[in-house]
Amino acid sequence: MSTTYLIKLSSLTLLTLIAFAANSILCRLALDSNTIDPSSFTSIRLLSGAFVLFIIIRIWSSNHSANAKGSWVASLMLFVYAATFSYAYLSLDTGTGALVLFGSVQITMILLSLIAGTRLQLSEWLGLGIAFTGFVYLILPDVTTPSLTGFILMTIAGISWGVYTLKGRGSVNPLMDTAYNFVRTIPFVLVLAIFTLDDLMLSYEGGLLALTSGAITSGLGYTIWYIVLRDLTPTQAAVIQLSVPVIAAFGGVIFVAEYITPRLMIASLLVLGGIFLVILGKHFYTLSITNARSDADR
Repeated sequence: MSTTYLIKLSSLTLLTLIAFAANSILCRLALDSNTIDPSSFTSIRLLSGAFVLFIIIRIWSSNHSANAKGSWVASLMLFVYAATFSYAYLSLDTGTGALVLFGSVQITMILLSLIAGTRLQLSEWLGLGIAFTGFVYLILPDVTTPSLTGFILMTIAGISWGVYTLKGRGSVNPLMDTAYNFVRTIPFVLVLAIFTLDDLMLSYEGGLLALTSGAITSGLGYTIWYIVLRDLTPTQAAVIQLSVPVIAAFGGVIFVAEYITPRLMIASLLVLGGIFLVILGKHFYTLSITNARSDADR
């Protein structure tokens, strides 16, 4: 890869991670202020994402590939993720919720990659171990821990998002695939709305937060994520997402008046250290293989 492309890839990846963190902040902000119920937040988020993406397709996209239609599996995973994500934030703060979510994402993606035959280097295993240690440290049963219900729901959200991410690694048209994935969630959204009609609670502020989450940080954010996935290994894609809790935690302090606890700080440092080790180790391993092949060709 050229330096210019690496800078572009890094910038898009960072933008995506910020969007992921923003989703946690927006959802927590909406539910914490009792301006909207979880079902309505989920519904508006998915419907607005589908609407905005199809407007973008109609205006700017000329590449309507017949093979770029997303999939029902990806759509189901997207819906399950969005719904459990919203309900989990009834009992989790921003940083803790994000850490549980992306810790589950990491475990899911690594396990599925290993089952598919991917081999990890020693540095990757070590980095994964350090990052996972940070995840476990957060949820150990002393001091402040996530509620059991919130933890289970966010774990389901993480598993669903991990599958959704892996489904997108082969996307030839991320915009089209993401748009169709959002549209296919509509039947599931309708079922959820029917069963939760009695719990309806909606205000202008809550609707606006859900709309922002759906149209911008989800719809556009997930499209960019499908773009960068082309150049990331499953391990890299899994591990870098663990930086989201750190971003979300600081966002929670700024926007939701939460506190960064020593436990969250230590866990975040372990997670970031593990990410650094995985990326750095993979870089040097790839470089050594390239140099070895060059020497063999001489």
